[in-house]
Amino acid sequence: MDTDSEIVYSKDCPSRTVVGVLANKWALYVLGVLGTKDRPLRFTELRRHVEGVTQKSLTQALRNLERDGLVSRTVFPTIPPRVEYALTDLGREAGALTTAIADWSKANADRVHTARAAYDARPADQPG
Repeated sequence: MDTDSEIVYSKDCPSRTVVGVLANKWALYVLGVLGTKDRPLRFTELRRHVEGVTQKSLTQALRNLERDGLVSRTVFPTIPPRVEYALTDLGREAGALTTAIADWSKANADRVHTARAAYDARPADQPG
């Protein structure tokens, strides 16, 4: 019989779709940015904080996060319409994970870059 941890890795496990959303780098960055702010952000503000993201990628990430209940989208009836994004309670919980990943990444970036350089410097025919 499968243990709970093994079930998560099954292709039929419903959590795989959630992991897929959270594994998207732009979704991680959006959750991280929204988690560090104490107020909702507009699309352009988010895009400014998430350097390198395209409008299309940010739009898709926000739609996926909203669909999964991690981000709320509020449209204000102004001309032009003002739209703000914020973390939901569920999104704040997920944001704790992204913060942990970001903290680990910052603490270990030098070690990872050193390992990459050593790997890249190996002769192509040298086994791992």
